Amino acid sequence: MTNREDFYMIHQLRQEGCFLVDIADKMNCSVKTVQRQLKRKHPPSLRKRTVHKPRKLDPFKPTVDGMLANNIWNAMVIFDRIASLGYTGKISLLREYIHPKRALRPSLATVRYETDAGYQLQHDWGELAVEVGGELRKVYISVNTLGYSRRFFVYAAYSNDAAHTYESLVQSFNWFGGVPREVVVDNQKAAVINHPGNGKVKFNEGFLMLAHHYHFKPRACRPFRPQTKGKTERMVHYVKDNFFQRHTAFESIAHLNQLLCEWLQQIADQRIHGTVKERVLDRFTREQPCLSALPTIEFDTSYREFRRVPSDAYIDVRANRYSVPARLIGETVSIRIGLDNTLRVYDPHDELVASHTLSTGRHEWVLESTHHRALYEAVKVETRDLSHYVEVD
Repeated sequence: MTNREDFYMIHQLRQEGCFLVDIADKMNCSVKTVQRQLKRKHPPSLRKRTVHKPRKLDPFKPTVDGMLANNIWNAMVIFDRIASLGYTGKISLLREYIHPKRALRPSLATVRYETDAGYQLQHDWGELAVEVGGELRKVYISVNTLGYSRRFFVYAAYSNDAAHTYESLVQSFNWFGGVPREVVVDNQKAAVINHPGNGKVKFNEGFLMLAHHYHFKPRACRPFRPQTKGKTERMVHYVKDNFFQRHTAFESIAHLNQLLCEWLQQIADQRIHGTVKERVLDRFTREQPCLSALPTIEFDTSYREFRRVPSDAYIDVRANRYSVPARLIGETVSIRIGLDNTLRVYDPHDELVASHTLSTGRHEWVLESTHHRALYEAVKVETRDLSHYVEVD
């Protein structure tokens, strides 16, 4: 037997595109019962007159439906939003309303495997448009997730190139206080040059240098199979659905990363993971001792280029000129441009000879006076005896 509520639910699910077998499973009835109710044009009559009592959630259902339409399914995020609008009910009432609608959400299910503590980290990038410094900007977020504990680190940047990919991993290792035995990436050029699918992967040289420095084994997903790193794929969605629903504008990229770290500690680390049924931070306390120790020297993620020093002992870098020691005139020097906007210059023997902060302008000259002291001393100014000149009134 089905009641009026079941009748309306069956018709609603059918109108929204659910299959008969899925509706039957949802309603805990047979497919024939579903078909019978769909043929009816009117719900079962009431045996006695009932008076509808408004529920606390009713005024906020349009807001909830709007967030679901925008693919925001996190009940806690939705609860925070409607609570700020005046909702005084419990989250259980909200979950009861959302639950039958989840049948309409595209399935993200896949087969996952569990790894030992300290064994694996999965890396992935996501992107979205947010307001930074009063301007709408495309921001990339790197999410690096430990396979055992599900603890993850998020790093935001304006680029997802090789240097920022390596920097995100370095910061993740620092955040976790150790290094896993293997790092799984997709086939982005920052990590993988070629992956024909036969197991012979050609990794980016810079990524191999990073792996050698931190003593982890690089591993790439099979082509067109991103589910290999499904744990971190899910966390990319979690960051978008949770953090970026709480914060929508940022003063700078540094401010964004600061808020991300606070959110990781206060929200993400405290969550009870649905698969392992345990608080993430508690599970991480067992995984952390299984991570390898960090090296004494941090990997340098700077951009690397070369310059030949001209006769004025200034080198061109990004539309500005920076001084180097005059003794290097005619030599080829290597430069490293850090993600913190520092410029370091190394001589042919790989010794640091100059350090500057990158200028934000264009066509500017940046001088360290000691670099050109030898040039100044080499300039001789001729002096003459004034007695050779006749004084003129």
